[in-house]
Amino acid sequence: MMLEPESLNLPRYQRQELFPGLGRSGQRGILNARVLIVGLGGVGSWLSELLVRAGVSMLRLVDDDTVDWTNIARQAMYDELDAAEHSPKVYSAAEYLGRINHNLDIEPKQTHLYEDNIARLADGMDLILDGTSDWSSRFLINDYAVKMDIPWVFASAVRDEGQVLPILPGKTACLRCVFETPPTPEEEKSEKASRVGILGTAVAAVAAMEANEALKILAGRTEALSPYLTKLDLWSNQVRQIPAVRDPKNTCPCCGQRRFDFLEG
Repeated sequence: MMLEPESLNLPRYQRQELFPGLGRSGQRGILNARVLIVGLGGVGSWLSELLVRAGVSMLRLVDDDTVDWTNIARQAMYDELDAAEHSPKVYSAAEYLGRINHNLDIEPKQTHLYEDNIARLADGMDLILDGTSDWSSRFLINDYAVKMDIPWVFASAVRDEGQVLPILPGKTACLRCVFETPPTPEEEKSEKASRVGILGTAVAAVAAMEANEALKILAGRTEALSPYLTKLDLWSNQVRQIPAVRDPKNTCPCCGQRRFDFLEG
């Protein structure tokens, strides 16, 4: 028989509620949140687990990939059996996360993100989180989030490096304020982890930073959000913070001129 933590007089989220930045009201916001995570690879897998352990009780998981042996070194939630069976990541993740919180409302969606399904996948969500490894998906998310006024957090990791940027449409810089265009297919291919490598510590660090910004949004503590594009280089122990500022003249093609080039295909 599974005992609820209350029956043991051990409230599950007591330690978080004691943190002044959250408190009980902030934790209540986290518990009531509905979150879409796009991508369950290195960053997305750690991110999903951190959010569930923090109390998010509804997740919609989007990924079309299966588990292979190269994933185990850097991706949370998956094991050798998943790799041997080439299990779909969304279903392995759903099973694993359900063991952390049996009350978790989880919706696995085994699909890639496209212009014609993002509205359905993001419907009813309070926050979108980036666990992808391709820039076209990130620019698509940015278009949709800005158009529909949904907060989201951008993140990426490769080699020993990572970067994170929280985005509140209409209030902060969007992704196209910082990166006007995505890398070319050749540039993106040359930076794939399958070519240049990646450290598990890098994806875990980036996921922790992204989850931290996500909790601020879900708890209603947006004044604490980072105003920077934060870049990490773990091997050389460097952190850089680049101001992410909206152009007051509204020259950004997305949040300024309201052009949604990637959403419109």
